[in-house]
Amino acid sequence: MKKHIFIVEDEPDILELIRYHLSREGFALSVSTRGDEAARNIPFKKPDLVLLDLMLPGLDGLEVCRALKKDPQTAAIPVIMLTAKGEESDIVTGLELGAADYIVKPFSVKVLIARVRAVLRRREEPPPDKNTEIRIRDLVVNPGRHEVLIKGKPVDMTFSELRILHALASRPGWVLTRDQIVDAVRGEDYPVTDRAVDVQIVGLRRKLGARADCIETVRGVGYRFKA
Repeated sequence: MKKHIFIVEDEPDILELIRYHLSREGFALSVSTRGDEAARNIPFKKPDLVLLDLMLPGLDGLEVCRALKKDPQTAAIPVIMLTAKGEESDIVTGLELGAADYIVKPFSVKVLIARVRAVLRRREEPPPDKNTEIRIRDLVVNPGRHEVLIKGKPVDMTFSELRILHALASRPGWVLTRDQIVDAVRGEDYPVTDRAVDVQIVGLRRKLGARADCIETVRGVGYRFKA
């Protein structure tokens, strides 16, 4: 069965570009050009994913996202936000509301399709367990054994460094805000503040050495583990 994507975009040229290329990729599509209309229709359409512009008539994209995440019928539907470059605070707000990802305009069609497919794949994956071992190329993170290996060699890390690395590596490609990273560590009642996350990231990168670039800073938002 075709995956169903609901596009909410009021700029005709961008809407047509998205619709044309996603249709070519075999997706079923629904379209709305107003936020209030989208908020009413999405619960009935029940799409697999929503592509949501932030600047919309009727109701802005953040309000649409908030409404979707509050409704039990739509809370699990992943939302990818379409944003302008100057909307960093809105990106942070959207991610904290539960958006799965964001794409900055102007965007590459290849990037759009790749992000859509990645989010759809993640929706079908079971949620990561905080004690599950993660293996990504030559990096191994095993919280249960409090062990990090790079090319088979152990890397000494503090409890919070290992938990933050595990939280990022368990969702490669996802942007985690500082608050989300704090929550991942606080799950074990470990005291850490959002600003302390930056300090932990500096320590992580230093200990990861040649693999330090796997942790990417997303300016104004948080951090991402590069797949």
